[in-house]
Amino acid sequence: MGQPVVHFEIYGKDEKRLQQFYSEMFEWKVDAANPMNYGLVDTGGGRGIGGGIAHAEPGTPCVTIYIEVNDLQRYLDKAVKMGSKVLVPVTEIPGMVTYALFSDPEGNVVGLVKGVEA
Repeated sequence: MGQPVVHFEIYGKDEKRLQQFYSEMFEWKVDAANPMNYGLVDTGGGRGIGGGIAHAEPGTPCVTIYIEVNDLQRYLDKAVKMGSKVLVPVTEIPGMVTYALFSDPEGNVVGLVKGVEA
């Protein structure tokens, strides 16, 4: 069975403006009431995936998709063997998410999110 895309992120210099834009453009609910001002997106569409809109730090990608896997390090190792570069090693944000980032052979950023252990 394949691994699902479970999250997206949109980064920019003015996250509040981006959050407002996407909220108005697509009628998304964006909740940035957290210490990181990370705009959690609920598309309200009943299908598809949720995401986030946040401030871009230097070198941060503009758009990132996240794929859910059960062993982040195994997939990072596989990506490196296939010519990718690890951008962010396995990182845990307590109470929120465990993730990692790598670049594909063309330089696109791909995120991995820890899934539920089977």
